[in-house]
Amino acid sequence: MAKNPVKIMETVLRDGHQSLCATRMRTSDMMPQLEALDKVGYKALEAWGGATFDTCLRFLDEDPWKRLDTLKAHLKTPIQMLLRGQNLLGYNHYSNNVVEKFVQKASEHGIGVFRIFDALNDVRNLKVAIEAALKCKEKPEVQGCLVYTLSPVHTNETFVELAKELQSMGCHSVCIKDMSGLLKPYVAEDLVKKLKSALDIPVELHTHCTSGFGHATYLKAIEAGVDIIDTALAPFSSDTSQPCTETMIRMLEGTDRDTGIAVQQLTPISKHFLEVKKRLIKEFNLKGYFDINPNVLDFQIPGGMLSNLANQLKEAGMEDKYQDLLDEMPRVRKDVGYPPLVTPSSQIVGTMATFNVMSGERYKMVPNEFKDLARGKFGKTPVPVDRDFLTKTLHVDPSEIITDCSIEDAKAESFADFEAELKKKGYLNPSEEDVLSYALFPQVAEEFFQAHFKKITAYVK
Repeated sequence: MAKNPVKIMETVLRDGHQSLCATRMRTSDMMPQLEALDKVGYKALEAWGGATFDTCLRFLDEDPWKRLDTLKAHLKTPIQMLLRGQNLLGYNHYSNNVVEKFVQKASEHGIGVFRIFDALNDVRNLKVAIEAALKCKEKPEVQGCLVYTLSPVHTNETFVELAKELQSMGCHSVCIKDMSGLLKPYVAEDLVKKLKSALDIPVELHTHCTSGFGHATYLKAIEAGVDIIDTALAPFSSDTSQPCTETMIRMLEGTDRDTGIAVQQLTPISKHFLEVKKRLIKEFNLKGYFDINPNVLDFQIPGGMLSNLANQLKEAGMEDKYQDLLDEMPRVRKDVGYPPLVTPSSQIVGTMATFNVMSGERYKMVPNEFKDLARGKFGKTPVPVDRDFLTKTLHVDPSEIITDCSIEDAKAESFADFEAELKKKGYLNPSEEDVLSYALFPQVAEEFFQAHFKKITAYVK
């Protein structure tokens, strides 16, 4: 038995297929292997949150709450979800009571680990979700995130200070969330050593292979004492996804950090998911694989976004401007205070850069979301945005600049407001879960309800 086994969090049911197959895996694709996955000995199975909620409703004709119920019925291994703090699973800031109700319901339906992050690493946007998760009667694990990025103001020392703050807020563990594969192996070694020295709670590392660093970064982090790593079974690993589960298990065999997982039991599971991947690629006309791009360290765009931006330029007949777009991303990011690029900031900065390139003039057309990010609606940016840029380039009125997020939270619609809206539309006595689905994705959820009105206690045409 290894002296200090590395624990593994498996991502094949969420981030693996989100990264490589646009989150198109159905619950029926997962079902045949749930019992086998449950026997592996994983620390947790990531299977909910991120883009799964939206995709279930929008593309797969599934109720995400029913998916969670199904998973819970077949799994004893903790089910993990990714939650965007005050953004929940949507793209807006939601009122405190919506956040609290969502976390409570997710816990009731089976979430055993809440991984909570904020795109700007603004702890004010994490506070409500963390406190709500800590209060859940099911006693889930509450994990706070350090959203990893590269900039003149982000250092290992600043990430350690953020981790200490998360620990003081009551988090049971912290995760280094490296969504674009930016964390270099020796930098990871240094960061993990510093975190292990400063904290009394476990440290988990999440990375992607976009830059090619993935497996090497994990090895150096393991040598430095990281407690948990996130991996994906072979068919849904590497490229823009996580390092490979089987590879990491074999890499550590016979060492003090041996996972203790018998890798042979994963072979039939991986064979199943390889067929699933082939089917998804064919059905949804997906690429399914992505080349390693070391230049991600410059433009820092998460893997899933790269193809979307390329498609936007292609549809506009400006495919030749792709490199211009990659060059423009860091400039826009600098202008708006060096936010880490993760949902929703990545989409906001990416869209702004695309507009700049397509129009041939910087900030000629400025989406409202970009103005909101710059003026502080999503929280405090790592570097304050230049006031002249705000007022003269983006034409933001000084009175609209936000310094206190709690004021914005008070303006947001409450759970009761969303419930009243649904009833006004003819849905009588909607479940709390349906109200939450509607709060996050009003148009998409309503279309889903119209197709499945039997789910509502009473429906008035």
